[in-house]
Amino acid sequence: MSNRKTTLFYALLIAVASLAVGMVIASRLGLSPQSGAQTLAAPPMNSAPITGAVSASTFRDIAKSVTPAVVNIRTESRQRSQDLTEFFGGGDDLFNRFFGGQGQGQGQGRRSQPREQVAVAAGTGFIIEKAGLIITNNHVVEGATKIQVSLYGDDDGRTYDARIVGRDPLTDSALIELTEKPNHTLPEIKFGDSAQMQPGDWVMAIGNPFNLAHTVSVGVISALERPFPVADGRFAQVLQTDAAINPGNSGGPLLNLRGEVVGINTAIYTDQRQGNIGIGFAMPINVVRDLLPQLRTGKITRGRIGVSVTAVPNDALDEFGLKERRGALVATVDRTGPAGAAGLEPGDIIVEFNGQPVKNNNELVSMVVGTKPGSTVPVKVLRDKQERTFSIKVEELNLDQEGTTASRRSDGDEEEASSGFGMTLGNITSEISRRLRLDEGVRGVVVVDVEQGSPASRALAPGDVITRVNRRPVANVAEARGELAKVESGGTAFLLVIRNGGPETFVTITKE
Repeated sequence: MSNRKTTLFYALLIAVASLAVGMVIASRLGLSPQSGAQTLAAPPMNSAPITGAVSASTFRDIAKSVTPAVVNIRTESRQRSQDLTEFFGGGDDLFNRFFGGQGQGQGQGRRSQPREQVAVAAGTGFIIEKAGLIITNNHVVEGATKIQVSLYGDDDGRTYDARIVGRDPLTDSALIELTEKPNHTLPEIKFGDSAQMQPGDWVMAIGNPFNLAHTVSVGVISALERPFPVADGRFAQVLQTDAAINPGNSGGPLLNLRGEVVGINTAIYTDQRQGNIGIGFAMPINVVRDLLPQLRTGKITRGRIGVSVTAVPNDALDEFGLKERRGALVATVDRTGPAGAAGLEPGDIIVEFNGQPVKNNNELVSMVVGTKPGSTVPVKVLRDKQERTFSIKVEELNLDQEGTTASRRSDGDEEEASSGFGMTLGNITSEISRRLRLDEGVRGVVVVDVEQGSPASRALAPGDVITRVNRRPVANVAEARGELAKVESGGTAFLLVIRNGGPETFVTITKE
């Protein structure tokens, strides 16, 4: 009996030793699986209410504790001109394109210089892990051929090389990693809850404005959910602050009174001075924090159903069959996309998505992009004041395939005015059809002109082709005028429009 126990003991000992050796070998060969908790989990955030009084040392204490976790970023690029950094302090003129900042001339001149010219840009970031992971703006590092990071307290000018781990244009966020590590432990920033922030709350920004490293500015949250353009036809809801943000602050933290990051400083609204005038914007940290597990994999996966949506017109609720303003108005439908295949049409009001009520168009977009591609979800719509439900299989969003053209054409033949709307219509000739690149068989009328300040000027432009009025097809000016005439003064006309050769778009116009 004793021999059997001894034999069993040694057998067990050998098995344990073999397992230990196997684990060591596997780890050295890179065969052991990585810990999901270590590599994929989002950092914890503090959602406790912020209480207590602001004292003379409050902001001093925040700056002292958080500044070491803030880094300065320098990038080099061979594909973008220098003027892009003068607005953002990063490497993109994203906000400038949408809000019309000044100083474009110099940048356009530089674009004619040789491609091998190196453009240098500056930005900010903050450390979220001791391993050297840093969050910054996408526009700071996008297209960079070289990224260098300088740390707080390194007065000798030493920099550390870094690489991009993952980028996300829709939140203007990026995760980078130090490929060179310092010989000391890196500090980590703490995460707050951006959903707690309200207008009037104190905030602090720390960054690298105009290459003045680790500069502190203080202000308040000025507004919530400001629409901020992140791609053609796509907007993010951002925090507005009057804490001074200047070129070079991009990617730096916006902090609450506990010194926790609640936003990533992203852009400023500027005038001819191209500096801070008290209107800055920060991406809410909750949005980026939720994406961190995907950013660490290097790929962001989002859902798409193939529609563009707008706000429901407040003056057309009765016509849509709504008692209150809710839902999202479908403006265009990609006929080859999931929504088109399921049967959605321009003019539908999406009131529920996957069983959840839709408050507005921005909420619907958040719901769709947050849905796992491949999922089939029920979508409830209002059409002709009747509820209908469609099953839509969500597909993966590909931003590279999304592109819209802003150019518009105007032409006209056999012009005739439509009273009450402020637009002049014309019949579609073969020449107009060719110039507007219309598909064969398209019937309708072309918008020849719109009166400035008229109802039509807010929804239409010369070159638009109207194919339906109040859901009825129109083949010529006479038919279009007849349908428009049925709309009473103060009523709303529902139009289906082809613009720039794209898909049909649903628009509304109120008759004077």
